[in-house]
Amino acid sequence: MSKKTLIIVGAIVAVIVIYALNTNKQASAGASATGCKVTVIADVLNARESADGNAKVVGKYLRDAQFDALPGVQNGFRKVADDKWVAAAFTEPVAGSAC
Repeated sequence: MSKKTLIIVGAIVAVIVIYALNTNKQASAGASATGCKVTVIADVLNARESADGNAKVVGKYLRDAQFDALPGVQNGFRKVADDKWVAAAFTEPVAGSAC
């Protein structure tokens, strides 16, 4: 084999390996870093700075939005980030999620 042929074959093998590795990552995209992923079931869901219905609104999620959350509920709220909580009653764990 010539040097040019070896380089082309090597490049093709590299592309196949990269594709195969990314396919596995996409298959597990439903997984969450926290183990808990939820879907919004309200029309609009307010995110608050603490687990309190009177706390300042710091963001909003629309129906069917999906995002990572921490497992467990405190005072009826689920923590989704530092200083960001949502009412757990208006979220539903994604199938296979460990919430």
